[in-house]
Amino acid sequence: MNRSLCQSSPDAPEGWDRFHHVIASHPHVRAVARPHLARWVDRWIRQGGAGSGEATLRFFEEIGTTPALKDWQFRQALFAVELWCRQVQMPPWASGFDWQAIADRARILEDDHPSRLREAFPVSHPRFTSEELRRRDRTPFPGEDKIVADLLEQVRRLCRIRGHKPATEKTYLSWIRRFTYFRLRRLRESVETLRADAIDAYLEYVALEQDGAPSTQRQALNALVFLARLHYGLGDDLELKFIVGGSGQRRPPTVFSRDEVKAVLAHLNDPWRLIAEMAYGTGMREGEVLRLRVKDIDLDRGILYVYYGKGDKHRTVPLPRSLEDRVRAHLAAGRENHRRWLECGQGEVQVPGSLLRKHPEKALQWKWHWVFPASRQRIHPRTGRVSRYHLHEKSLQRRFGDAILEAGITKEACFHTLRHSFATHLLEQGVSIRTIQELMGHASVSTTMIYLHVMKRPGAEAPGERVVSPLDFEGGRQ
Repeated sequence: MNRSLCQSSPDAPEGWDRFHHVIASHPHVRAVARPHLARWVDRWIRQGGAGSGEATLRFFEEIGTTPALKDWQFRQALFAVELWCRQVQMPPWASGFDWQAIADRARILEDDHPSRLREAFPVSHPRFTSEELRRRDRTPFPGEDKIVADLLEQVRRLCRIRGHKPATEKTYLSWIRRFTYFRLRRLRESVETLRADAIDAYLEYVALEQDGAPSTQRQALNALVFLARLHYGLGDDLELKFIVGGSGQRRPPTVFSRDEVKAVLAHLNDPWRLIAEMAYGTGMREGEVLRLRVKDIDLDRGILYVYYGKGDKHRTVPLPRSLEDRVRAHLAAGRENHRRWLECGQGEVQVPGSLLRKHPEKALQWKWHWVFPASRQRIHPRTGRVSRYHLHEKSLQRRFGDAILEAGITKEACFHTLRHSFATHLLEQGVSIRTIQELMGHASVSTTMIYLHVMKRPGAEAPGERVVSPLDFEGGRQ
């Protein structure tokens, strides 16, 4: 053993002499390992680990955070310190200390463990090495940018003709763009025709190389099927071998408790707080709230009209009575701003293009004004008219995300969580699921049924019955 290392320790030399004798006579300690055992003990003593069991735990937690430390090295350090405490110094706290617990908690997952298997053993390509694939993906195809731009323009026309929502159009274009570059660079094939093999190859690429979730694979599949059938005219001739994995079961949504909703709202200021309260009080999506116009609010009847929601569906939702006075005050302040904007030539708001051609005066009318307008105007990209749009979704998401952090909520939540909370809290109050389906604008009641999984009292239980965990049966705690 390294004698200079022993003598540099703040402990008495006889302690090191005894430790040297212990490890020299230990049947399972080889001579080459003795200096390493001494270094671990010396490091443990220098960092104050000998003072208490808590300090020893902190020491091993610290060395365990070193990525380069191998599992056998950690066990070696634990063996050295335990040997010192049991046969050299024997501090009072060491007799009842659980040394095995440190080893069990620090055990690392093997490469073939289910939690690491996909990371440790990726699936290789049957024809090319990973280096060859990277070279192909980085080598531009001659004229690829123009080829992709022309194809996307044709797909965009098809999306507009089919009446797809802007979000669907954007998603389809994104997937088709990546798929086309994949065909040009990796497959080295023309885009004049389309083979089912190319779609299968790309979906396998998304699933295996990009590690895309089943929902991501289905999204890519829908976009490419749209491309094949609408652009290339492949109907029944399209036979794909790729099958999307996973059960397809939707995850239970994240839901705020009522106290959490109040805590988040307390960290918001208007207009962001009013937007959040309207979303939670009505179940509207963030885009539906932001796109509200003055004409969509009927204060006398306490109704909000939601036009062109998801799936181009229209519906009505009740305006919470507690918000009526605040909405009236907000609209009064907005009308005054609109009057001032009109006086300085900035009172025009964006209206649908066909309506603007037929009735251009509506762009200046108060009833067509946004309930939550932006403070700046934009130039319309086609008409060139300067008009005002509603608040941006990203601004709302950022404000709401900051409020969640300030409220100390650790759930993986976002603004849409208010919509999930609306449905769940109504179910807990006994509102029928059919009524909630209509308020949420769901096409099928099966979509609304997902909220039964996050209720405090599942819908299958009898009235007045309370489900008690078996863990609470003992000791009369139920």
